[in-house]
Amino acid sequence: MAASKADLVAKAQQPALQARRLHALCRGKIQIMPKCPIRGLDDFAIWYTPGVAEPCRAIVKDPDLVFEYTNKGNSIAIVTDGSRVLGLGDIGPRAALPVMEGKALLFKYLGGVDAVPLCLNTHDTHEIVRSVQLLAPAFGGINLEDIAQPKCFRVLGALQADCPVPVWHDDQQGTAAVVLAGLINALKVVGKTLPQVRVAMIGAGAANVSTYRLLTRAGLVKEAIVVCDSKGTLHPGRRDIATEMREYPEKWQLCTESNGERIAGGAAEALRGADVCLAFSRSGPGVIQPEWIRSMAKSAVVFACANPVPEIWPWDAKEAGAAIVATGRSDFANQVNNALCFPGIFRGVLDVRATSITDGMAIAAAQALAACVKDADLNAERILPSLDEWQVAARVAAATAAAAQSEGLAQLLRAPEGIYEGALRLINETREAAAALMAGGWIPALQQG
Repeated sequence: MAASKADLVAKAQQPALQARRLHALCRGKIQIMPKCPIRGLDDFAIWYTPGVAEPCRAIVKDPDLVFEYTNKGNSIAIVTDGSRVLGLGDIGPRAALPVMEGKALLFKYLGGVDAVPLCLNTHDTHEIVRSVQLLAPAFGGINLEDIAQPKCFRVLGALQADCPVPVWHDDQQGTAAVVLAGLINALKVVGKTLPQVRVAMIGAGAANVSTYRLLTRAGLVKEAIVVCDSKGTLHPGRRDIATEMREYPEKWQLCTESNGERIAGGAAEALRGADVCLAFSRSGPGVIQPEWIRSMAKSAVVFACANPVPEIWPWDAKEAGAAIVATGRSDFANQVNNALCFPGIFRGVLDVRATSITDGMAIAAAQALAACVKDADLNAERILPSLDEWQVAARVAAATAAAAQSEGLAQLLRAPEGIYEGALRLINETREAAAALMAGGWIPALQQG
């Protein structure tokens, strides 16, 4: 017997009900463990003083040796000010820490990347930029996370221009990459192509602004995109945005480049006749109405990605005629999850010591991610691989590293096969270590209920 809508909603609420109890049980999600052998206290004379002075002297003479003698080449910082966390908004740096720890857990378990959460007690753009610049020598890369717009654009731009390690804002670039991967496969299922479709973007925040840029560079026609924010569709007549173009230049650019038909109105008008809905707005349900989905083109694709609740429940969107529905949730089919790409992208970046992460690298990663679902397995309920397919990160890593090398941004030259095999080894080591800690009782067993 098929589950009722009430049953589906109740099931969707279960992760939140479990989370508080289990977070308290484990007292967080990550810890630091040794990676060097410790046979006895005498070994500290090697790993610390006096022996540690020797690698320090060597690094002074040759700074690149820091990658040989330390963990810099496999460590990144996850930096946030807590100003726009998931669907929770500006909750501050302390309340953001559980999310950043979770991100660090995903980096390690899915990509073998050591990630350190750094929640900054400031909302000032210049202080965030300066803080990252000061801590960059200790890390091989920087992942910016949950920073509100337009500040997130300014922070990313400043650091990309003047930071000695690659900087990535996952809410912008990571979201765009996984959306591109999912859309490549979704359009393949419904028999359409990127240059052919008309797209309605519901929400004009960091996710959709970056997705717009990446999709247009991948072949989507700018004029065939209609972006809609909380006040209506974007077009040159939006004087409220024009008066703030110095603060929101990215948004004004959408007004002038997209919406070739100059469609006015709101989300309902943006969706009418559209082939694709890409929604990154506010938590639902009810943000997108079923009748708006009914007005879309035949074989419509709907990405309703607000967290923790999508703009429209998947079953309501399908009942209204959507051929494919994706959300940001793991308990529904077709999860548009940044975790499918960011562990692999950073794995590849670190393994060739790339100096930056470009749109070209993100597109290569998205194409590799899409290719992880074989054509024979591709269907309306499976347009993206799932997180339990642990080889995905290794494939994304290899594609990212290859793109970095082809763009001349890699300091090391390595064959894609070597990147792939090395990534598999590191990821498998993490999984086996976690399993051993659980088996030994050092990580507590979790009881449901």
